[in-house]
Amino acid sequence: MTTQITDPTQLDRYECRTCGYIYEPTKGDATVPAGTPFEELAADWRCPICSSATSRFKSIGPKVGTVAGFEENAGYGWGVNVLNAQTKNVLIFGALFLGFLFFMSIYFLGN
Repeated sequence: MTTQITDPTQLDRYECRTCGYIYEPTKGDATVPAGTPFEELAADWRCPICSSATSRFKSIGPKVGTVAGFEENAGYGWGVNVLNAQTKNVLIFGALFLGFLFFMSIYFLGN
């Protein structure tokens, strides 16, 4: 039974837990045409990098709306692990800039 998905960007991507290769259904593979869902791959299909079986793959969801960092770590910390990469960069470099301003304010207090 073949399930048709009208929007191919909603297809889940799968990551090989052995080597990190990501199968993207929208791109396909050298032996698999684009638009083929992971569930419809042939039973003898193997990872093109390390030759692992499909049982070594894990769903990482569609490409849109992913979080920066490892999915396993998203539940730890003060909630910053669920932020996207752009927001994390603003927080990191903003904190560095504020630290620099505080340092310079101490310098100017001495004069």
